[in-house]
Amino acid sequence: MAKIILILKELLHDAVAASLELFKVMVPILILVKILQELGLITYLAWPLEPVMRLVGLPAEMGLVWASAIINNIYTGMIVLASLTGDTPLTAAQATVLAVLMLVAHGLPVECAISRKSGARFLFQAVARLAGAFILAWLLHLIYSATGTLQTPAKMLFTVETADPSITAWIIGQVKNMVSIMFIILGLLALMRVLYAIKAIDLMNRILRPLLNFIGIGPKASAITVIGLTMGLSYGGGLIINEARNGKVSKEDIFYSLTLMGLCHSLIEDTLLLILIGGHMSGIFWGRLIFAIIAMAGTVQIVRKMPKHIQTTYLWVEK
Repeated sequence: MAKIILILKELLHDAVAASLELFKVMVPILILVKILQELGLITYLAWPLEPVMRLVGLPAEMGLVWASAIINNIYTGMIVLASLTGDTPLTAAQATVLAVLMLVAHGLPVECAISRKSGARFLFQAVARLAGAFILAWLLHLIYSATGTLQTPAKMLFTVETADPSITAWIIGQVKNMVSIMFIILGLLALMRVLYAIKAIDLMNRILRPLLNFIGIGPKASAITVIGLTMGLSYGGGLIINEARNGKVSKEDIFYSLTLMGLCHSLIEDTLLLILIGGHMSGIFWGRLIFAIIAMAGTVQIVRKMPKHIQTTYLWVEK
């Protein structure tokens, strides 16, 4: 019994510590984003994206949707989209392309800061995700246009509900989100302990080793990478911060894992979410997953040939 209590205390301590590290990053950025929203300044961030929208076959107005998602999150982008689609209806192909842009590159201030806290360079992570989002969206646009697929009107199931716009309601909502994150991290840490105890991590590593070897991610980072891919970067990032502080995973593997998670994370929740705006599985799930694996495999080969000082200056922090 005493051993169980000790394990529970350790889990709670690790969960609180990992959560606090996340919140130190998240809270200032969330406040800054809220100020930008209240002042209406996010609109100006959409201007540079108009040429990009044309290249991927989207109306210029969709730049505001992506800009909102980049600065805040997917939900914000969806709310902006819902307010625009009456004037700018999309085809299923366009909805999928827009969904991919938001899936790969969203919440960059918070999520890239989480990556930086784990040891990866903020700028590279942000640029990699923006570039990856554009390249995948452009490829899908070319494929859908050339094959004439998904040219019917998108079935948008998402509608904007009237919400309390007060600052108090916003604060309460953010506090609820952070409490949820803490409990999810606690549950994931407990799950990790159980998986290690029953040797499931070893089995997972053996199953994933061919794919991980192909990508270039070491076995010690595999479990965390899988969690990030399926659950999301905030949760996977919280765990990898904990592993990085304990020195259990090398800086290289942390960088590779975070970069892969940046290109393709929350495969379950976010995929289901973007179906609501008419996104098709061919792009928002399979396209995203295959692209991330191929792009990451190429990135690993390039990074390994770089001089050490270039790696530690631009890609990750060597402590």
